[in-house]
Formats: sequence, C-alpha cells, structure tokens
Amino acid sequence: MGSLAAIPYPNIDPVLVSLGPIQLRWYGLMYLIGLTAAYFLIQHKVARKGLEIRKDQIYDMVVYAAFGVFLGGRIGYTLFYNFSYYIENPLKLLAVWEGGMSFHGGLIGTIVALIWFSRRQGIPAYTIADLAASVTPIGLGCGRIGNFINGELFGRSTDVEWCMVFPTGGPACRHPSQLYEATLEGVVLFSVLWWIDRRTTPPGTIFWTFVTGYGISRLIVEL
Repeated sequence: MGSLAAIPYPNIDPVLVSLGPIQLRWYGLMYLIGLTAAYFLIQHKVARKGLEIRKDQIYDMVVYAAFGVFLGGRIGYTLFYNFSYYIENPLKLLAVWEGGMSFHGGLIGTIVALIWFSRRQGIPAYTIADLAASVTPIGLGCGRIGNFINGELFGRSTDVEWCMVFPTGGPACRHPSQLYEATLEGVVLFSVLWWIDRRTTPPGTIFWTFVTGYGISRLIVEL
C-alpha cells in the first residue's frame, strides 16, 4: 500500500483558541455544539408532541445526560484504553476536551443518569429515552468530527482512493473511519429517527431503533 495519501489529511490544529493557560479545543467545542443542538431540538419535539415537560425539566435532562456522557465516557476510556496513563496523571481525567471518550461507557452513563432523572421527575422512562435517542446522533456526529480533527480513531490501512495518512497512524494510508461514522451514526441515523419520530409509534420505538441503527452503523464501518 502506498505511503502517500490520495486525499491529504487537513492536519487542523486541535486547539481552536488559546488564552494563556486556557485552551478551547475543537473536540470540546463539538460536544458543546451537540448538547446545545440537543436542547433546542428536544424543546421543539416536546412542543410538537404536546408533552407535559417543562423547559426547566428539559434543561435538567440535558445536564443529566451531559454528566452521564462525560463521566461514563471518561471512566470507560480510562479503564479499557489508557488505565496506566491516568493512574500516573489523575488530573488528566478532567481534561475531556483533549479527547479520550468511550462510547459504550458514555452510553451506560447516560442511561443511568436519565433513568435517575426520569424517576426523580416522574416522567415515563421511554418518553425520556425516545427524546434522548432522537437527538443523540447529533452528538455522535459532532464527536466523530472532533476525533477526525484530533487525528484519532482512524481506520485500518487501505489503498482506496480516499485514504489518508494520519499524524499518529504511521506511514500507512488509512480509512478516515471517523468520517464514515459521522455520516452513518450522525446524518443517516438522525434522518431515520427524525422520519420515524414524525409518525405515531409505540413508546420505546425511537430508542430501540437508535440502538439497532447504531449497531448496524458500527458493523458497516468495521467490515
């Protein structure tokens, strides 16, 4: 396989803005965009469906989900991918903007957080699950774009015409799998869920469609 990429990797600086010791990274910005979009879309869905959920409850729901994503994702990444590094540098556990999030840990953390929220607010669990699942692809898509900018989570080596050489991937030309996932998990899955959400479906349909769609998307990317 050739060592030159058919499509040059853009090599974007992961740091968007630096103000002294404070850095705003693209990765963190992507998560912020995803959460903000989720908040306004959930507001729209609640109003359209006539659900008895107040705006302050929507805000709290997004906050719970954010904590679930960050805590679960960070703990999962620490335990399964880079345990020794974070044992030596425990403060780096808080640096979520630098990358290093486990989707499966984030998913478990979000589910636990939203179940807790559902019980505290007395809102049916599937109502919360369907609302959250319907907007999750936005966060997934933004997160994968952040991974691409960070030059991480690239695919296996290949000789396809659109392969790229990533800064930390050695000389091999690799699949830009982050962009595949951003398209499938983000754009395609969001569109499918949006189409289903416009129709009358039993509670839990959106949530389980998301779980199935995500699984299919990952399977396609891993093939």
